Amino acid sequence: MDRSDLVLLRKARDRMDREYAQPLDVEALARTALMSAGHFARSFRAAYGETPYGYLLTRRIERAKALLRRGDLSVTEVCVEVGCTSLGSFSTSFTRLVGMSPSAYRRAADQDAPDAALDGIPCVAKAITRPVRIREAAEASRS
Repeated sequence: MDRSDLVLLRKARDRMDREYAQPLDVEALARTALMSAGHFARSFRAAYGETPYGYLLTRRIERAKALLRRGDLSVTEVCVEVGCTSLGSFSTSFTRLVGMSPSAYRRAADQDAPDAALDGIPCVAKAITRPVRIREAAEASRS
């Protein structure tokens, strides 16, 4: 992969970081990167280790965790706020990535929790709280 492809992929990734709550699909993101949808999806996975959809979903779940810790929105409102259109899919994805349902996460959220203080800090510092898929966690623990 050449440098110009990486620059274009970064533009699409930056768009996902900024517009995570907007309805983004692979075709729209591929247009941002000036690539066909298939080439974009393959290149994104090669560059970042996950699919564009997986990356976007992780961003949405990260934001949902912060909103749920805040405690002033219902799970349904959080689902809509982060750009998910199906409460069922949101809950399933949240549970798969975080290890508990959004409702359980909100009940367990405590303002004194270690990662609650990181809500206003840029993403680089929040890497320690990034949701990890259960499969990835199992692979990491084996190595």
